[in-house]
Amino acid sequence: MPARIISGKDIARTIRNELNAQVAALAEEGLVPGLATVLVGEDPASRLYVGMKKRAAAEAGIHSHHVTLPDSASEDDLLGLIGELNTNPAIHGILVQLPLPRQIDESKVLLAIDPAKDVDGFHPVNVGRLATGDPDVLAPCTPRGVIEMLVRSGIDPSGKHAVVVGRSNIVGKPMALLLLRRAPGGNATVSVAHSRTADLGALTRTADILIVAVGWPNTITRDMVRPGATVIDVGTNRVDDPGHPRGYRVVGDADFDGVREVAGAITPVPGGVGPMTIAMLLSNTVEAALRLGRAGR
Repeated sequence: MPARIISGKDIARTIRNELNAQVAALAEEGLVPGLATVLVGEDPASRLYVGMKKRAAAEAGIHSHHVTLPDSASEDDLLGLIGELNTNPAIHGILVQLPLPRQIDESKVLLAIDPAKDVDGFHPVNVGRLATGDPDVLAPCTPRGVIEMLVRSGIDPSGKHAVVVGRSNIVGKPMALLLLRRAPGGNATVSVAHSRTADLGALTRTADILIVAVGWPNTITRDMVRPGATVIDVGTNRVDDPGHPRGYRVVGDADFDGVREVAGAITPVPGGVGPMTIAMLLSNTVEAALRLGRAGR
């Protein structure tokens, strides 16, 4: 029997409806969560992503403040802007769209953002809090979205073997840390695989929950999945398709058609993890607003 489809689109819609009600209630109390998005340059993909985030914030009733700097902007220009946003009481979350132009040191930018407003969860302070199991940390949006998908789909990682394929700072590493936490959606036994892993299939076939985030199509094939396993595909890859109106189609890191025949549950691409990432960005912004509001900031 083909695997059950875990629709991130449907789960994200439910979460966003919950957030809409929460934001409306906060607004009645005089607290309007604010999200600042910063784009440096005019990269088409980055502009698209920022536009999606701005629209999602507006639909949730979150105050959206957007700033675009030219591609020629200096590091000091961006750091100065971040300093202003850090002290702006109407802004509770700051998101600087990556990648940045070559003249700007990405690590300096991440360090400059107030950890309390770091809704991406990339500041070293938040990374450290995640590593130590702090339950109140602002966790990176994509891994947090995966945990929400599992929990809301009735898939409990506790006591299960979870294999994360990918070791990026954005997905792989924080994903492993969230799965290890003593919290709902955690308590798993976790293995992390990567490009240097010998015999990847031997490891992935031991997974009860397999999370793939490597950015390469067909990394995971049918023969690499244990029958009945849950497969969460974080990948988003363009592959040529002359028959498609756009000339390409978007696929994940797993061979969806093949893997679906053996897995117990699987996320599609698109419509899987992607919508959850934006939902978690909104959720982190609301959480940041609540904490900063309580602190009188």
